Amino acid sequence: MSMSLGATQIGGYALGGVLIAVASPRRVLLLGAALYLVAAIIARLGLTRRPPRAVGRFSIGQTWRVNVELWSLPARRNSYLAMWVPNGLVVGCQALFIPYAPGSAEVLFVCCATGMLAGDVIVGRFLPIQWRPRVVIPMKVLLAVPYLLFMIHLPLAMAAIAVTLASFGFSANLLLQERLIGLTPGDLRGQALGLHSAGLLTMQAVAASVAGALAQWVPIATAMVLMAVLSLLAIVVLTPRLRLRQDEPWDGARSPHPTASNRTAPALRQASRVRAWTLR
Repeated sequence: MSMSLGATQIGGYALGGVLIAVASPRRVLLLGAALYLVAAIIARLGLTRRPPRAVGRFSIGQTWRVNVELWSLPARRNSYLAMWVPNGLVVGCQALFIPYAPGSAEVLFVCCATGMLAGDVIVGRFLPIQWRPRVVIPMKVLLAVPYLLFMIHLPLAMAAIAVTLASFGFSANLLLQERLIGLTPGDLRGQALGLHSAGLLTMQAVAASVAGALAQWVPIATAMVLMAVLSLLAIVVLTPRLRLRQDEPWDGARSPHPTASNRTAPALRQASRVRAWTLR
């Protein structure tokens, strides 16, 4: 899914840049809205109905109770925070691409998607299993450090290289998702990933708003650097909490939660096999 997202972002940003060059922004926005409508129709008519995996009555209360259960385990909670906060703050840097390079922001957006795609392919497909826990923190650091170079107001070519390198660090989320799946009972994994997606998008929106507010008072490049510094500070705070204990294997073969029920133990024992299937 991450690789597909990166590929479509590359194509979408490139196409958007071409359209902006030949048409007015108003027409391009209207075309984008029309394409969203087409996508909604395809989703409504083209997807096959499947029975839900869960049983019982769906409600906001039930969703909230499961989210509380997911959040209650410190290892899961720290994984969520590590996926949401540093990444979201870096997205605040990306939210300032257009005022930073008004005539060529699409280049930075394409480079961002390219770096993300490359990281997902290399880390997700080729990184040996024994190295996965060790590279999470370095990848999170890589996510923010290149944006510190923007304090010298990089020319476009150098900015594009910095953005590509930084976006490679987004691949750390693949590894943290792997850890999250290993720590979650099989019947809750869908909602666990849904909670991750909702929290990540929320943090991105908050960080983009904060970055925009900063840019009202300081130069654009300075605002980007400040967001990168905040991301690094978040990594420093979270790093000790992401270290694995002896009773918390990376592949989730055993649940560290003392109240894990017997009915979910088989699903947890299958986590390592799920991971191997994912790598293939």
